[in-house]
Amino acid sequence: MTITCFIRYRLDPTKLDSFRLYAQNWAQIIPACGGQLVGYFLPYEGSNVEGFGLISFASLAEYEAYRQRLKQDPAAKQNFKFAQQEGFILAEYRTFLEAEAQSYLSLVSVGQANDCRHL
Repeated sequence: MTITCFIRYRLDPTKLDSFRLYAQNWAQIIPACGGQLVGYFLPYEGSNVEGFGLISFASLAEYEAYRQRLKQDPAAKQNFKFAQQEGFILAEYRTFLEAEAQSYLSLVSVGQANDCRHL
């Protein structure tokens, strides 16, 4: 079973460039510490105060092991420190979701016979 840690951030909208850099840093750190980074998402249209991060794990035990590695990782410590110093994250909320196996990271090729755009 795959679980995904869904992180919702409340952001300072005047510091979105700092959040972008924070997210880019995690793109290297998270896989090195054992997480499968689905992605970070910044505001684009609509609300400019919410961002999201999604990280998947094979199990909750894998997530716990990842958290322990993260606490020891120098680059992770530096990224957390950067967020605290810059103050662009106003609040952070975590929810753990179970992935529906038939839909998780599935890709549909353009032009496939089962493409619903051709119906």
